[in-house]
Amino acid sequence: MKFRKKLFRTKDPFDTHSTDRIFLEAVRENCAYQMEHCQKYRTILEKLQFSPDMLMQYQDLDKLPFLPTVLFKKHRLFSCPEWKMPIKATSSGTQGRKSRIGLDFGSLLCGLRMVIKIARWRGLLSLRPTHYIILGYKPHKGNDMAVTKTAFGSTFFTPALSRSYALQYENGEYKPDLEMIMDKIQKFAEGSVPVRFMGFPSYTYFLLKKMEERGLRVSLPQHSKIMLGGGWKQFYAEKVDKQTLYTLIKKTLDVDEENIIEFFGAAEHPILYCDCPNHHFHVPAYSRIIIRNVHTLAPVSNGTAGLVNLITPMVKATPILSVMTDDLGVLHDGETCGCGLTSPYLEIIGRVGLRDIKTCAAGAEELLSKVEDEI
Repeated sequence: MKFRKKLFRTKDPFDTHSTDRIFLEAVRENCAYQMEHCQKYRTILEKLQFSPDMLMQYQDLDKLPFLPTVLFKKHRLFSCPEWKMPIKATSSGTQGRKSRIGLDFGSLLCGLRMVIKIARWRGLLSLRPTHYIILGYKPHKGNDMAVTKTAFGSTFFTPALSRSYALQYENGEYKPDLEMIMDKIQKFAEGSVPVRFMGFPSYTYFLLKKMEERGLRVSLPQHSKIMLGGGWKQFYAEKVDKQTLYTLIKKTLDVDEENIIEFFGAAEHPILYCDCPNHHFHVPAYSRIIIRNVHTLAPVSNGTAGLVNLITPMVKATPILSVMTDDLGVLHDGETCGCGLTSPYLEIIGRVGLRDIKTCAAGAEELLSKVEDEI
């Protein structure tokens, strides 16, 4: 896949303007490969009367059929033997079902290039030893969740002196141990080694709220950072706005907003979205985002809310070229951010369930029924 390789070698990780043609060629290349090597994917595209040759110009990207993420929770779609996938990951599966995604060697190499460029841009790479506190799952052999692998991978941005996990695996299930984490925080705050938090914003909030209630306030060492990712999942009802969380972080940990970094991503779309200093998720060169009308599924203009359709030609082993999430979002013109980046940025404003998608988007329901009839 020469165009995929060329795309991920782009020097500027946020150059979504001059890379349009390369991106289109990489998508067409990937689509042709998936059709040839994944019978289920070919059946879907043939049913929808789509061919990679229909991607003639960049504006044709919105014609590329998308697969709802729920489809990967019901079916296994692979485009190469599993032994050729060094990494297989699942979604968190908070509703019981999990997507299973395979990554080939080529996609891992592309992903490594992407992560290094974006982490360097955000100032996350350092040779300074660091203590890590992960507000997420402690890895074990039965845990293939992408969010667990991502959190663990983030601890390699610097040399890790220690890794402390809030969610411990005991007797076949995960249980939070916030008391242990609070003890670690107080211990690390007395030293001079930086501390980095990584994990779910929900557990970060619950932890810091508990500290606030107990009157516990510390000043983490210089160069400490708070990294948040993975969303609120089953705690969506308890979600607070960013500024409330940032204020709590400053109050309990004495970490300024400039050292708070957020990530956005999905198991079915393994692209790293890292917020800019103004806390906006600019679209990197390695992906494109189409916001679709919830009723017609037609693309909408920037500034209009709709369903989030994510596109990337990164992965060869699984046909996740274009996926429809259950997120509601808005794509904004990049120039309105003020951080200096000109690529559009994504604002997530909510989440809908599959039932909601089916009732408010007849097109999505029709696509799902076509797909499931053929698989």
